[in-house]
Amino acid sequence: MGSQLISKFGSKIFTVGVMIFGAWFLYPTIAESEQAPEVEIAEGQAAAIFAGGCFWCLESDMDHLPGVISTISGYSGGTIADPTYETHYKKKTGQEAHYEVVKVVYDPEVLTYEELLTAFWHSVDVTDDGGQFCDRGDSYRTAVFVTPEQREAAEASKAELEKGEWPKEPIVTPILDVAKFYPAETYHQDYYKKNPVRYRYYRNGCGRDRTVKRVWGPLAYTGIPKS
Repeated sequence: MGSQLISKFGSKIFTVGVMIFGAWFLYPTIAESEQAPEVEIAEGQAAAIFAGGCFWCLESDMDHLPGVISTISGYSGGTIADPTYETHYKKKTGQEAHYEVVKVVYDPEVLTYEELLTAFWHSVDVTDDGGQFCDRGDSYRTAVFVTPEQREAAEASKAELEKGEWPKEPIVTPILDVAKFYPAETYHQDYYKKNPVRYRYYRNGCGRDRTVKRVWGPLAYTGIPKS
């Protein structure tokens, strides 16, 4: 696997921290627990769906791209009916867990789909098929969900990366047919903006940026402007 997990010592610190600050994560208000509304795609806009581990982090990275109009965290790709944060990964026999995904609405006159793909590839660990960073399990795997019109560009983009020097290990991120998208609860939307301290604590503790830099070397976060 290409994922570099938190060190044993760092993992203990991270776990204790989550226990201390657990109320921040686990007790949203009733209103915040409601499913967020679906995003309307206006004329002249386009949408793309990506799975890149924790949707809080992927949403933050995609929001930095010029041309991105909005992002919404959600669930997709599984067979569990009406998924929520508590149920999207709890599969029974014959069921498939949903991925945590982000739907990106963008202006194709400012940001091309190919540029969006470049930003996505270089912001995740494409060599890990068991999850992302400290988050393990089916729902945290990476994937590119495509419409028939997007498939050729996505496959060409992936093939081009496979010819390059980075990453050093095989790319295992699949390109999948687009599936029904279920918006996540309101408290997950724009989490990095509403809860910046908690968000940075989680992102740093989970080792996301360290791993992306290890996997991609000098190409890490290609296409994403530095904040």
